[in-house]
Amino acid sequence: DERVPLLASRFWPGPLTIVLPKNITVPDIVTSGLPTVGIRMPDNEIALALIKNAGCPVAAPSANKFGRVSPTTAAHVKKYFPDIDFIIDGGKTRVGIESTVIRLTEKGFQIARHGIITKEEIEKVIPFDSNPVGGTLIVSPGMLKSHYSPRIPLIISEPGRISTAERKNMGLLSFSGRDTDHFRFVILLTETMDLREYAANLFEALHRMEDSGVEMIAAEPVPETGIGIAIMDRLRKASYRKKS
Repeated sequence: DERVPLLASRFWPGPLTIVLPKNITVPDIVTSGLPTVGIRMPDNEIALALIKNAGCPVAAPSANKFGRVSPTTAAHVKKYFPDIDFIIDGGKTRVGIESTVIRLTEKGFQIARHGIITKEEIEKVIPFDSNPVGGTLIVSPGMLKSHYSPRIPLIISEPGRISTAERKNMGLLSFSGRDTDHFRFVILLTETMDLREYAANLFEALHRMEDSGVEMIAAEPVPETGIGIAIMDRLRKASYRKKS
């Protein structure tokens, strides 16, 4: 597909994953039996050195338990897998949220998972296909209704809608820095209402909330434009609870 080199030259190395039909060299265990595989070239010196020295493609699932908050530091990985023998510590991730995942179609590209690279940026390279992605088929991590979930319940709400009584056992993920009084624990994810900074800090903030002793997390919504689409996608999936 001649579109792949175009996308690679524009966005790689970087946080863009392209879902492509796999060939017989890719074992089913890598793709969970799916006929497609996600390909990405990371923008990280340690990861690139690992791939170069391996001399072959590297299968790299996320280092967290299924459905839980993504790790952005080696300490988060250790929290999930305390008995693991070896962790390569490359420091805190720069982007924070996971890569944008796209699927190529006859009409252009579809977004299977929103990320730091936006639809508008990709449209400058190839056309956008607005048809739904995959029907009922899960072609990418993060397509389930519930994902990135902390151990404690999370709601999305403007702080002004939460009473003083409710705040005493609640943590707040603040975007604007306004109306933060009486919450038990507050994390301001950006001092300048910068969506890129918010995205970089989101998962680390959720891990801190898990360890803070609060009984519930309130996340102040962000503007749903550009990177804000990916942020709100993560918050909605983190807040989703199956009806009993």
